[in-house]
Order: sequence, then C-alpha cells, then structure tokens
Amino acid sequence: MSEAGPVLLATALLKDYPMNGETVHALRGVSLRVHRGDYVAIAGPSGSGKSTLLQLIGGIDTPSSGSVEILGTRLESLKDRELTRLRLTRLGFIFQRFHLLPVLTARENVELPMAEAGLGGAERRARARELLAYVGLGGRADHRATQLSGGEMQRVAIARALANRPAVLLADEPTGELDAATGQEILDLFRRLNADGTTLVVVTHDQRLAAEAGRVIHMLDGRILGD
Repeated sequence: MSEAGPVLLATALLKDYPMNGETVHALRGVSLRVHRGDYVAIAGPSGSGKSTLLQLIGGIDTPSSGSVEILGTRLESLKDRELTRLRLTRLGFIFQRFHLLPVLTARENVELPMAEAGLGGAERRARARELLAYVGLGGRADHRATQLSGGEMQRVAIARALANRPAVLLADEPTGELDAATGQEILDLFRRLNADGTTLVVVTHDQRLAAEAGRVIHMLDGRILGD
C-alpha cells in the first residue's frame, strides 16, 4: 500500500453478542477510513458501539463479519503471535484507567512495550526519558505510579503508548477519570501530538475533546450517523 493509502481501513464491520438467549447487534455494517495525520473523535451515547469499534480496529476483539486493515495488513489474516506483534509495534493504546503497573516507576512503565519489542536497555531508557520529557514529566521519571496524580498517570500512559512509534494512537475515554482542568491538559497534549504528525482515533463522551478533533464520527445503535 502506498503512503497515500489509509493507515487504518475498516470495512462493513458487524459484531453480534449473545445475551440472555438473544443476539445483541453491537455494530451494524460500520466502515471507516483513517489517513496518516488524521485526528478522529468517535462520539455517541453509551451502547452506541463506539468502544466496540475501537476494540475491533485495535485487534483486541474480532468482528462477526467484515475486515480491518492496518497499513494494508488484514488483521484476520494474522496468526495470534503476528497479531500480538502488530498491536505492539503499529498501534498505541490509551485507556480511561491508565493501566500502569504501580510497583514500577514512570520510566519503567514507558519502557515495558519497548522491552517486549526487543529494544536494548540503553535505547529503552533514553527513549522513555525523551517521551516523558515530551509529555511534561521529565522530572517525574523515577517516581512510582502510586506517587503520581491522575493527570500525570495519564500522561505516562500516553508516553507508553508512543514508545514503539505506532502508526495509530487509539484512546478510549482518555479524559473520563480526570477533572476538567486536568482533562484540558490532556486535550492540549493531544493537540500537540497531532500537530507533530501523530494519527489519533479517540472514543469520547467529552464534548471538548470531540471539538478538538479534525473529524467527529457520530454513532448510534451500532451505526455511523455522520462523519
């Protein structure tokens, strides 16, 4: 695929779940194209399918039908080990509740995905410190996660997501656990990330975050209403 092609391409995604003897249609034929440098917000009420869509395009879950491609590679064509490697090296994930390891320092948390990818110790440490400085936490690199505020933990999580230079950064309600002022710091950081060339796809209820994005995709009942 050429550089002009989409970084992420989802085609006709369906996702059904059995529940209490019935079938829940979480996604009903969703298609999405994301190009390098896009900043996309996926918005909609709870149960609209936006988090399900993020899980499918991130290779965390599999669709009932349809396909997802990252940089031209169809996820359903990959074996488990290949899919794990693609998620590790081509996708960055940011979660609402940070998922930092509390016994590790900020730097050690950022180093984890690089260690899994096989980078050497000196390179890992240098990049972790560079990323922590980028997100404004250069002075907190050796603090354990339990010594950080919620906003600081989320910035460490963002640095960790960037560690292996992903093609796409995926975020699920990244301001959901933060107060308004701290959430604004994360919005400012996302704006800077995108200005520096990072491709972002963010699921959010936060209208301020959606307003920052270059594209807003509105979902309802498992369908895209507008893009």
